[in-house]
Amino acid sequence: MTDHRDLSFTAASTLARLEREGPVRLTLLAAAEGVAQPSMTQLVQRLERQDLVMRVDDAVDGRVTLIAVTDAGREVLAARRRSRDTRLADLMAGLPDDDQRALAEAMRVVAPLVRRMLTGTAKGAVGPAKGAQPAQSAHPALQPERPDTGSNR
Repeated sequence: MTDHRDLSFTAASTLARLEREGPVRLTLLAAAEGVAQPSMTQLVQRLERQDLVMRVDDAVDGRVTLIAVTDAGREVLAARRRSRDTRLADLMAGLPDDDQRALAEAMRVVAPLVRRMLTGTAKGAVGPAKGAQPAQSAHPALQPERPDTGSNR
């Protein structure tokens, strides 16, 4: 398998979007990621060569081709997330207990807000979103939300 540690932020974001939202037209994927269609075409071609995405027929309109993440793409995202979680846990372990507690409290307040920002729900509301579950992390003191790209940034 190719080493995917150097996967660009845009490539990781694109894979994560496909993982979350399922197969989509290339034009919609480009718009959602905020890149020009020719740039997305080049990115998708690179990801196809790496077996991270594939083209599939649209079940509704056979003339349309959709872009979908492959199992290998999902594995790359999972590995990037594990790596990020391990790195974060290592960084957290070096903090004094008081700082760990302060970060945990900050995450309790911020995580629901970030979750709502990412999902576009409950504008202006304060406190956890209805039905929101706490996010999980490799370190119990810090529980970040993971809507994420698997990026190590």
